[in-house]
This record gives sequence, structure tokens and C-alpha cells, in this order.
Amino acid sequence: MVSPFCWGCLTPLRQTSRTILPSPSTAVSRGPAFHTSAALQFMGRASQGGKKGSTVLKFRQPASSTMKKKKKFVEKARPPPVGERKAIRKRIVLSNPNALEVEGLQELSEETMVDSRLRGTVLALPVPMLDQLRAVQAFKPKQGWSIFRRPCTVLRRETLELGRFFDGVTGDTEGGGAVIKKIVGGARKSGKSVHLLQAMAMGFIKKWVVFTIPEAQELVSATSSYAPLSEENPNLYVQNEATAALLSRTVAANKEVLSGLRVSHNHPTVPAAKPGMTLEDLAKTGVQDQASAWAVFQALWTELTATGPAPGLEKHYTPRPPILVTVDGLGHWMTESQYRNAQFKLIHAHDLVFVRHFLSLLKPGQDKPTLPNGGALLYATSTTNNPPYVYSLDVALKQVAARGAGVESSSPQFPQPEPYSKTDPRVFEVLESMKSKHAQEGMLQHQILGGVTHDEARGFMEYFARSGLLQETISDEWVSEKWTLAGGGVIGELERIGKRLRIAA
Repeated sequence: MVSPFCWGCLTPLRQTSRTILPSPSTAVSRGPAFHTSAALQFMGRASQGGKKGSTVLKFRQPASSTMKKKKKFVEKARPPPVGERKAIRKRIVLSNPNALEVEGLQELSEETMVDSRLRGTVLALPVPMLDQLRAVQAFKPKQGWSIFRRPCTVLRRETLELGRFFDGVTGDTEGGGAVIKKIVGGARKSGKSVHLLQAMAMGFIKKWVVFTIPEAQELVSATSSYAPLSEENPNLYVQNEATAALLSRTVAANKEVLSGLRVSHNHPTVPAAKPGMTLEDLAKTGVQDQASAWAVFQALWTELTATGPAPGLEKHYTPRPPILVTVDGLGHWMTESQYRNAQFKLIHAHDLVFVRHFLSLLKPGQDKPTLPNGGALLYATSTTNNPPYVYSLDVALKQVAARGAGVESSSPQFPQPEPYSKTDPRVFEVLESMKSKHAQEGMLQHQILGGVTHDEARGFMEYFARSGLLQETISDEWVSEKWTLAGGGVIGELERIGKRLRIAA
């Protein structure tokens, strides 16, 4: 079909001027036609690119990404109360209701602790005694008490020897009972702290008075108050807070024994000590009044180590029982403490009267034995919580072992510190314990706890199987293999092997 318009009709139309068309440069400055941003906004942001503090948008960058987001207010949780973290860290769990009840389990008693036929057998601690052991802080958090139905301990050779000693000591004889002094050492996880626990349990069974220092480090780590002892002795320092804590532990654990003993001497330094009052009430005065804690402790120690009453107080006197003293972590007492004197110099641990008193017990008594009524001193070194290497203590312990073996100090085989080595003479002086002139007081010994024997290891692993933790056949070959893997029967390594639960196919 032919168009009604012809070419001749269109030619007269006026052509558009090129000046009203947008220039190529203007078209480029507006940006691409398909861009979603406004042209003026794009041009305004781009033109401010050179100004300080301005934001230059990149190609196809949304403007919302440059906006500062408002921070949300987060309420911070309140910190735990004072002492809660320490309580959780030191929490002791002694029972596991999921563990099986071991049938025919015997308890530690006066008969079983000396029965050699039970060597290698696991014995349960009496339930009424657990509160006493808790009071003296005998249990450690990292020990495996929480994997069994009830707390138990294995009767090893060293335990039987200790039980026979406790059974033979009597504090009511004329000449007094026997006294042993031992520094217990050994490899890591060899059972040093548990050995002290066994001694405490035997002491409670035999109705002894038990004094314990569960962590020797706490006495020298500058965590408790201290002050000069007196104006006459400004270089000695007393720790009343730590002494009051010791009295509190002693009263809680030995309440039955202390309540049956009465004050039979005069104590001018303690006005509250009246003749005829019980030793339990005497110790409580030091707990209630910390300023007099050290004087009360001295009065209590004088009463417990007395062999007779003062004149005129015979009616209040009864024979005193033996005493057991245990210290764990002895190495912290053989160096300088974290306390400082008035000149801001470090105070040696032996200048703290609390530490000095218990270290003086290691030396033989002069007029009478250190413990006239008998008893035991068991001080253990630590490997898990040990201070930096103390060379003087290492050499002094070797000298103690040499004296126990009969080697004279003038012999060439007697251990001596290396030439030009830095030593502490105060450490050698404390541990230089010669033979006492009292027959019932023994020399200081250095006892090394090693691994258990194959028979003891078998009895220990059978207890794991009876508790439901170990589902394997206990044979001689299997026990020998685990005994070797445990470093020759190290009791802590055997426990680690035994508590790995294995499910039979």
C-alpha cells in the first residue's frame, strides 16, 4: 500500500538544532542510563572525593554499606562472688552414684591396717571418718575419688609398715612412746599425698591428735597477714590468720580427743586459759580472737606435749595421746618467702615463726624428745606443685639419706655441695638431724615412694573391674603389661589406665 505522505512533504520540516542536544561529555558525566542511583547524587558524591573525611563510592557500591551501624548494648554479666571460683577449683567429690557397689569391701581399721595378708587389697575409708579427713583437707581435687562409689585406698607395703608403727606406739608409758621422722619423696604421681592421707586415717583410728598443713605454699606466698613477733624480736614474723586456720582444722578434726583433755598448766600469755577448761575450748579462743592465735597455739602445744601436770593442778591432768604432724609441699619452706620486711627485702621462710616451729621438730630434742608422748612427723615433698629448683634442699636430702645408711659426715662418700655453688646454710642446719640421745626418738629419714609391686597392681586393677570401670580380663600378662606402661607400677599412672572405660564388643 502506498503511503499518503510523500518525500516532498517531509523535506520542508525544520531540522533540530545540534545545540539543544546533550553533549557527549554531559552524557558521560551523568553515568550509565541503566544505573539505579540518581545522577545528581552520584555526581555529588564523586565530586567530593578529594575532600578530607569524605567517602568515595566505587562502581555499583550501594550507599547503605557506608552507613555506621549502631552498636547494640550488651549487658555484661556480673562477676562471681568473692571466693566462688576458688571454691569450685578446690571442690572435692567423694562419691559417684553411677559406680557399682563393690561387694565384700573391707574398711580400714585397727585390725586391717596391720594385716599383711591384705597387702594389695583396696580398703574403704570409714564413713564417720570422712568429715575428719575433710576438716584437715586431706583430699586433693585432682585425686580420683569421684570415680568410685566411696573413697578407698590400696594397702601397699609402705602402708603396712606405717600401720605397724601406729599400732605399737602408746602415749601413756613412763618413758613415752616412739617417734618417727620422715621426709617422703618420690616421682610424680607415686602416691605421696595419699600416703599422708593414710597416716591421718590411722591417726584418727588410734585417737591421736592430728595437725596438718595441707599446702605449705600458702604459708609463704604472701596471701595471709603477718606482723613482727615483738619489739624484742623484730626479725621474726607471726601469721595469726594462718595460725587461726590451723587451730580451726585441729578443733574440727580432733573434737572428740580434745574435749576429753583439760588445761593442767598455767599460761600467763593467754589470759583466757583457765585451769580445768578443755583443750577444745582453749583452741577455740584462738579461732575467735586471731590476735592471740599464736599464743593460744603455743599453750595448746605445751599441753599436748606435757608429761605431767603443774603443781596444784593434778586433778585436771590426764595422759596425753601421741601427735601426728603432716606437711605437704616441704620445698616451699626451704627458700625465701614472698613476704617483705620494712626494708622491702624478702623474708626467709625460716623467719616465720609458724614455719620455724614445725621445722624445729625435725631436730632431736634436748632435755626430752620432740614428742614426749610419742607420735610421727611426716613431711612430703611435691613434684606437681614444686618451687623452682632448690639446690640446697636436694643436697640436704641426699645427706639425710646418707646418714640413715650409716655414712659418716667425714667420709668421702658423704654428699657435699659442688664447689662454688650457691647454697643456703639455713637449709642444711634444719635437716642436719643427728642421732638423738633418747632411745624412743628416731633419726630423720628420707623415704622414697616407688611403684607398687605386681601383686599390689593386680589388686588395684581388680578393684577398677569390680567397680565397673574396667571391662577386661585381669590376667598376669595383662597386669605385667600395664605395670610396665605405668613406669614400673606408678600408682597414679595405673589409675589413669584403669579409669579408661572400655566396652567389650
